[in-house]
Amino acid sequence: MVSKNQIKLITSLIQKKYRKQHQLFIAEGAKVIEELLQSNFQLEHIYQTKPMFEAVSDAKKALVSESDLKKITALTTPNDCLAVFKIPQEKHIDATGLILALDDIRDPGNLGTIIRLCDWFGITQIICSEQTVDIYNPKVIQATMGSISRVAIRYVNLEKYLSETTMTIFGTFMEGENVYKKQFPNKGILVLGNEANGISKEIENLVSKKITIPRFGNLQLTESLNVATATAILLSEFKRST
Repeated sequence: MVSKNQIKLITSLIQKKYRKQHQLFIAEGAKVIEELLQSNFQLEHIYQTKPMFEAVSDAKKALVSESDLKKITALTTPNDCLAVFKIPQEKHIDATGLILALDDIRDPGNLGTIIRLCDWFGITQIICSEQTVDIYNPKVIQATMGSISRVAIRYVNLEKYLSETTMTIFGTFMEGENVYKKQFPNKGILVLGNEANGISKEIENLVSKKITIPRFGNLQLTESLNVATATAILLSEFKRST
């Protein structure tokens, strides 16, 4: 059984201000939870509808009914387990390799998918503008499928960070160089912009290399690509070049 106080705490973690206040976040589903358990994330407690996670101490687990799980889930259709983890300290970002910079990404699903793509392509560092959706949003955690445990992510004043770096800054624009005709270095910063507005003017002024994914459709009417889709294509091209 889940107590009223536990329900109140867990459901509050859906909101960023309470995650920040308690320094806790929730993860749902066996796959995601197992990935986090195998990482440096510190477990607070697991709530499950059947015995799972044998390696976890009984003191850190509670069997609950499906109705109780529905009271604490952030999902429309709950899984059979939910875990509460402590939010770790942000990791330091080194000026090495390819770094992904996110300028005001607002959709949790997009951010989670981008984190998962970085894990797939071996990109270990992401910097996010302060306006970008919180990585500990339950929908972000769900979309990462555990990849959040293998990618260092830091929130910064993006304009200040980029103005101080000595690394080449690549940005995606409709009028940029064709990514399929360009060789990319193995070091630099790749900026992806907001879903609706793209890269902001302030950040555009700091971009040293503008690039684009060309349209091949006969009518050329498609306005833009989904940011996560664009990320997959761009990371593939950066890795192919190196």
